[in-house]
Amino acid sequence: ASIFNTGDLSRFKAVVFMSTTGDVLNSDQESAFQQYIRNGGGFVGVHAAADTEYDWPWYNQLVGAYFKNHPKPQEATVIVKDKNHPSTRHLPDRWVRTDEWYNYKSIFPGIKVLCELDESSYEGGQNGPNHPIAWYHEFDGGRAFYTGGGHTDESFAEPDFRRHLLGGILWAMGKADM
Repeated sequence: ASIFNTGDLSRFKAVVFMSTTGDVLNSDQESAFQQYIRNGGGFVGVHAAADTEYDWPWYNQLVGAYFKNHPKPQEATVIVKDKNHPSTRHLPDRWVRTDEWYNYKSIFPGIKVLCELDESSYEGGQNGPNHPIAWYHEFDGGRAFYTGGGHTDESFAEPDFRRHLLGGILWAMGKADM
């Protein structure tokens, strides 16, 4: 968090919150991060990034939703809703994989959903037939991408998940054309 100041953040095209949890930035760092996004910076949230900064409404809008709870890790079917994004172009229409599947609250209406969970394919879903699990949006001058995958070490050994994450990072950096 010490690099969350105006000078240091300006060196980066995107910032990745890799399974952050809780209150990770103080008020000065939050202000610098907001300015970074407003100046066109990119944000990538992975998994527990939705379990971060509950007392900061701006962050809720940036990340797109807050973590509510999750069932035990298990196999589920991810329905790819938008295959025009660099994070999803390579994925099958129905992507079966194992992870820790989050249920969300405070879902920001401005997100563009890339993937949803098929709640009939696993136990413990609580968001219903439109259960987002990956999304993106332009927000407050910058770009934000989030994926709910990435809890397990095995996720990062999966070529499809790594390409999903890379596509989101490149998009957030403004380097992936749509």
